[in-house]
Amino acid sequence: MTAAGDGPWLDDAAGRLVRPFTVSNGRTRPTVALDLVSQVMATGATPLGYLGPEHAQALERCRVPVAVAEVAAHLRLPVAVTKVLLADLVDCGALTTKPPAFHHNPTDRALLEAVLDGLRRQL
Repeated sequence: MTAAGDGPWLDDAAGRLVRPFTVSNGRTRPTVALDLVSQVMATGATPLGYLGPEHAQALERCRVPVAVAEVAAHLRLPVAVTKVLLADLVDCGALTTKPPAFHHNPTDRALLEAVLDGLRRQL
């Protein structure tokens, strides 16, 4: 039985019915450099050619700026697969991407403190 809103790709008992690597046609490397906190956003351009349902779901999720990790969580796909899908959308002009604000200083103290505070609130 399919879980509500998940479409034909998930099953309550069996889990994912389609292996993640089939979603990306076996590709494991994106053509665009993306990390977990890279921001992606739809450009409004209509992608040409065939896009799978996961591409369409990702594009819908990117109507506002969103992090790659959030898209992966929403799609319930591994980040590596999600990066390939998002790179496809960037390549066809449907998405734009930008590195996170702390791109040049990944050990920014304020960022690390914010992560630590968030983790403490979860405990």
